[in-house]
Amino acid sequence: MCPSVMETEFAIIGGGVVGLSVAYGLRKLGKQVTVFDEGDTAFRASRGNFGLVWVQSKGLNQPAYARWTRRSAAAWRDFSDELSRQTGEDLKLVQNGGYIFHLDEEELDAERKKYEQLKTELGGDYPFEVMGANALKREEPHIGPKVAGALFCAEDGHVNPLGLLRSLADAGRKSGVVFHVNSKVTEITPAVGGFDIRVGSSRAYFAEKVVLTAGLGAMQLGPSLGFRTPIRPQQGQVLITEKMPKLLNRPSVEIRQVDEGGIQIGATKAEIGLEDGETLQETAKLARHAIDILPALAKAKLVRSWAALRIMSPDGLPIYQRSGSCPGAYFITCHSGITLAAAHSEFLPKWITGEADAPDLSVFGEERFDVQAAQ
Repeated sequence: MCPSVMETEFAIIGGGVVGLSVAYGLRKLGKQVTVFDEGDTAFRASRGNFGLVWVQSKGLNQPAYARWTRRSAAAWRDFSDELSRQTGEDLKLVQNGGYIFHLDEEELDAERKKYEQLKTELGGDYPFEVMGANALKREEPHIGPKVAGALFCAEDGHVNPLGLLRSLADAGRKSGVVFHVNSKVTEITPAVGGFDIRVGSSRAYFAEKVVLTAGLGAMQLGPSLGFRTPIRPQQGQVLITEKMPKLLNRPSVEIRQVDEGGIQIGATKAEIGLEDGETLQETAKLARHAIDILPALAKAKLVRSWAALRIMSPDGLPIYQRSGSCPGAYFITCHSGITLAAAHSEFLPKWITGEADAPDLSVFGEERFDVQAAQ
């Protein structure tokens, strides 16, 4: 290692919500932390998220994920309050429940049965409620006649996602996290006592440990550290209307009224590779479905729309993996960075540093895909 090379204890590769949450948490444990962020030329999942802190429907096929999600959601209030104290930014966190709307009664009942099964697997500890059209109408008077009902979870909520991203960056800097922005990591090489990190074609750094939170960028960087990185992009589009009178008291996975008053509409899923351009076809599809739920939106003006890429594993669950061939390297990815931000800040860093009270995340390792492939 050349003496002139800049050094750090932990290098976080990727400065989105996941990377910043982990960086902030590691710094609170007293670790020296440097974040390398590619900048706005990256396929940022953080710019396309829906701002939900969400419990229901998570873990229907893996109870451990339901537990992990609920643990994070339960920690969110203290996490939000801490960031607000550090930065002065109100994250607009509201956790008074949320819906998954259904336009078909048979579909609603089929989903109810899945929730009941998960509740059984969790020993009866899984909060949800089925709301018929009449009960739902009392809570949400603006819901349209096509809505057959909803699944409701009192632990669900939402937050201002841009406020969260700003707050994490600000709190990280104030706590001593070093940031290198517009710094795309092009190569990570195992070295004696750590890792050599190449930014661009010339700048070099050395880190004792590396945490790969680079989203889709992990597909290029992961293999050199012994990770298989079995992830893929999934496109989603988002629409924002003009500011509207109060139309929704609680968010759903498809529609939420943001704190400024606009209605955010989303939930498309397109498997089209690294394409983050929006399409009129998907925009129209989103708008039609939103109007079916909230007819008042038929007269609303659309002020913004965009597309972004989620990071998806084969089973849709997070991946938390220590490298077997390169000790000190960690791979972290998920498509629920907002929901899991509290866990990634409060609990995950202890897993990285090997604390006695670290969470058991073995079920989320890459080796699970070998088992799934063999079945």
